[in-house]
Amino acid sequence: MSTRDGGRLTLRAIEVFVAVVEEGSLASAAQRLGASPSSVFQQLTNLETALGARLIDRAARPFALTPAGAVFLKRALTILDEATGAMSELAEMALSSLPRLRLAIVEDFDADVTPGLVAGLSRAMPDCAISVQSGPSHQNLAALETRAVDMVVVAEGEAALPEWIEAHPILREPYVLVTARALVAGDDPLAALGTAPLVRYAPSLMMGQQIDAHLQRLRLSPARPFAFDSNHAVLATVAAVRGWAIATPLGFLSAPRLHESLDLHRLPFAAFGRSLSLFARKGVMGALPGQVAARLREEIARRVLPAAAAAAPWLAGEVRIEGEVPGVTPLASARHGP
Repeated sequence: MSTRDGGRLTLRAIEVFVAVVEEGSLASAAQRLGASPSSVFQQLTNLETALGARLIDRAARPFALTPAGAVFLKRALTILDEATGAMSELAEMALSSLPRLRLAIVEDFDADVTPGLVAGLSRAMPDCAISVQSGPSHQNLAALETRAVDMVVVAEGEAALPEWIEAHPILREPYVLVTARALVAGDDPLAALGTAPLVRYAPSLMMGQQIDAHLQRLRLSPARPFAFDSNHAVLATVAAVRGWAIATPLGFLSAPRLHESLDLHRLPFAAFGRSLSLFARKGVMGALPGQVAARLREEIARRVLPAAAAAAPWLAGEVRIEGEVPGVTPLASARHGP
């Protein structure tokens, strides 16, 4: 696609420019955009020709903005936000016209919630290309910041949210104790935990940081800790080494094949929990983030809450949805025609 048409710029060329700046290389930008490096190079060259200015110093490693590029970047980011906002406003009138929706969701939802969410969205928006990537909260937030995705579902941290984020609460759940089967017996679970190895979530993960901070506040120093960045790896290792972990009900439910080898308990010390929310760039997607959040809550009410109560009856009141769960969301009635 040419960037010039009677001297006019294209939105695609601006998107390519921003991707190159944020990724730091043509190859990484091409991968993010699903394009070839040669086409990214051509778009960038055409954009510079149309503007009559060099935007990126290609001799620098990584690429560096020229003074003109730094000025244009501010405008380019505004243009992309405005374009996304315009598409969202039009989509509110007819959601089936939204061309694409890119989501990043915590892996805990992979088994049940995400497929149901995507199926519902695809029925409401039949012509929309919906893509979903799964990953830890910090990676999902980075993808939202770089505009690689439109919305994310993540665990909220303790730090205040940046001003550019809008938040839609989804779920609140407690942290729980997961142990190897029959590891804990009697009235003093801490005695068994004192000699069994702890299997930790890696400190690079938001929940790993929360758990480590809580243990430090309690002045607990568990024996021989292992650390993993995968929920399934944590639970499988708990079973394999006859150990224990502090996890979440969602994490436990996401590994059903391991349930016969594990036990689920309340924490034998001070309780704490985490909240999951849907984040989007503030004011960019219109009402759509709220609608997607409502549909997520419906899926959680249908699939997660009954499964949590079946796994441990005491979880029935402790895993709870945050926000309203309407009977019919705007998305459900947005499709036109039969």
